[in-house]
Amino acid sequence: MVSFKEIGLVNSREIFAKAFNGRYAIPAFNFNNMEQMQAIIQACVETKSPVILQISSGARKYANQTLLRYMAQGAVEYAKELGCNIPIVLHLDHGDSFELCKSCIEFGFSSVMIDGSHLPYDQNVELTKKVVEYAHQFDVTVEGELGVLAGVEDDVVAEKSNYTRPEEVEDFVKKTGVDSLAISIGTSHGANKFKPEQCTRDANGVLLPPPLRFDILEEIEKRIPGFPIVLHGSSSVPQDQVAKINQYGGAIKDAVGIPEDQLRQAAKSAVCKVNIDSDGRLAMTAAVREVLANSPAEFDPRKYLGPARDSLKNLYMHKVKNVLGSDNKA
Repeated sequence: MVSFKEIGLVNSREIFAKAFNGRYAIPAFNFNNMEQMQAIIQACVETKSPVILQISSGARKYANQTLLRYMAQGAVEYAKELGCNIPIVLHLDHGDSFELCKSCIEFGFSSVMIDGSHLPYDQNVELTKKVVEYAHQFDVTVEGELGVLAGVEDDVVAEKSNYTRPEEVEDFVKKTGVDSLAISIGTSHGANKFKPEQCTRDANGVLLPPPLRFDILEEIEKRIPGFPIVLHGSSSVPQDQVAKINQYGGAIKDAVGIPEDQLRQAAKSAVCKVNIDSDGRLAMTAAVREVLANSPAEFDPRKYLGPARDSLKNLYMHKVKNVLGSDNKA
């Protein structure tokens, strides 16, 4: 058993309280490897932002649970080395079983998500409560979910979305004891969040997705005032990155994300955590493709992963300062 406190991590309780009162959101950036972790820490140290290092079940299998534990400890020390001891949370994204959440807690995670949103309501409550009761013994915070997001990302697959029902949230929070709640108000997993026929076009022909259901968010805020809300599937899918990928041999079509102005609006509400994964994948892929296309003889991974890391860092600094508003909050 490794305590997250021994590693130097924090749980989400205090940083969410500050985010709620300050009307900003904490970035939750997914990572799978060293370059991604470096970019996240560099970006958040330079902007003086708290951060949630987020690991999916698929990423944990890919990177190895033991290596991830030491990477998280390294992230804490790296931030200090860069000159700012920012609050860092290590969070399991979309945990699908009690056993997985338990294992992550034992390996030093400071926060876990148990996603029972695909289950009948009573089973979701039962599973979430079981995880909460175990996690809270070790001061680990727990995120639950009500409502289903469409899309594909790692092991999470859903063809259709189901909006969160505001009338269920108060009962769910009370019965489970969760520390935060992920809701569905129109965000979606992956880079292809919406089909073109679901969108409208602006004067420049750019596809615009359906607006987020802020009416549902407002009703949820009324029912559980002061409670931290989480948005999954919140990548904006920068069209310049999509264009660069396609320019250098990629084939990403109909990629549409969540407009950043809507995410900024959400961050000023009870939304205290915003998950961003696909945007980072796009930025890294675009940079790698550009290097390999322009230098086809290159075979040193540092020569293409270095630019990918720099591109990711720049993207995340933009998200922190211009979208989430968490800069200078560390």
